[in-house]
Amino acid sequence: MSEKETETRGATSPRTELVAGVTTFFTMAYIVVVNPSVLSAEGTGMPFSGVLTATVLVAFSMTLLMGLYARLPFAVAPGMGLNAFFAYTLVVGRGVPWPVALGLVFWAGVLFLLVSLTPLRESLARAIPRPLRTAAAAGIGVFLAFIGLKNAGVVAAHPATFVTLGELDYRVWLTLLGLSVTALLMKRRSPFAFLAGIFAVTLVAWAAGRVAAPQSFFSAPDFQSVFLKLDPFGALRLSLLPAVVTVMFTDLFDSVSTFMGVSQAAGMTDEAGEPRNLREGLIVDSWVTLGAGLAGSSPGTAYIESIAGIEMGGRTGLASVFTALCFLPCFFVAPLAAMVPAYATAPVLVIVGAFMFSSIASNDFKRIEDALPAFLTIVLIPLTFSITQGILWGFISHAGLYLLAGRGREVKPMTYALAVVSAGLLVLERMA
Repeated sequence: MSEKETETRGATSPRTELVAGVTTFFTMAYIVVVNPSVLSAEGTGMPFSGVLTATVLVAFSMTLLMGLYARLPFAVAPGMGLNAFFAYTLVVGRGVPWPVALGLVFWAGVLFLLVSLTPLRESLARAIPRPLRTAAAAGIGVFLAFIGLKNAGVVAAHPATFVTLGELDYRVWLTLLGLSVTALLMKRRSPFAFLAGIFAVTLVAWAAGRVAAPQSFFSAPDFQSVFLKLDPFGALRLSLLPAVVTVMFTDLFDSVSTFMGVSQAAGMTDEAGEPRNLREGLIVDSWVTLGAGLAGSSPGTAYIESIAGIEMGGRTGLASVFTALCFLPCFFVAPLAAMVPAYATAPVLVIVGAFMFSSIASNDFKRIEDALPAFLTIVLIPLTFSITQGILWGFISHAGLYLLAGRGREVKPMTYALAVVSAGLLVLERMA
């Protein structure tokens, strides 16, 4: 039996798990810079150093928990998409103070944990129509790409047309440099692709005098500014309930999709074809979101980049333990990370957005009852700057159009319940 066949069947070694864990770390280490950059954007009031410490704390502790409790080779960290929702929709867009937004994340984690501990998780997972899952991912992808292009200066606000082409200044050309470096390395399957793109743009910007080097390269972790600064009671407002439910459902989408997709691709399934240790994995994912609210970050989730380590032979929780340990030095790099300009992380947002958008290729747009709900979900997320609106209108239009098309019996009772709840949440959001 070949080494690859042996690993697929579950046999592995500490050395293989070490290589897998380190590989996973380098494919997702960009989040240490990107997440603080998004959450500390202008208007949020969140300090970069505090959010970086929170990001690293969540990634380290929860990836370690994934390895020791769920015994799975999945790394977890604050998720892309929900960090933009947290910063731009809740804090900047709706004016929710960031401590209240952190409290909202905490309650979403509590709700996710309750769902994960009961059989309700299977009912909810099956009740979410697959076209809406992929449409939500695609809409979030467009949302991320839009923010990335804005940070790069490619798009700008306009009083008549809302948005327009921005000035083609140095930010655009440096973003194109980052995109080129990242795309080239991704084509060669390098785990350093995202980091290399960020580093290249920052280095050129520094050489050109566009950014200044920090006075010191390293600093102690910042556990003072955002750690345990959440306001859970301020988040208990009816107007915020739709956002709590949206965070919970988006986390559920991400978790189920990641665990099922990666596990099936890697052969990490049980006799029934279900992902191995799915219940334990979802429980850890719920703790990631709950813990993110406490630590001072946007919601967390299992990372699809874990497939890179699994392809290197990682099959057990030991790989996640090694990934978690790799995050420890990142506690001390806040000054270096803070010199990274927004346009240096813009390529990451655009490329991640493109990958998320590609999921829509599996949808069937031939029938109006399938096409319109998916389309509304996709376009409402970036146009309203809210994942909440896309998901809620997706549920409502899916159930309503299937009834009008005479296909109401194909809709699960739980899906109808989600549509009714979505309508109620929209009303609450407007009344409060």
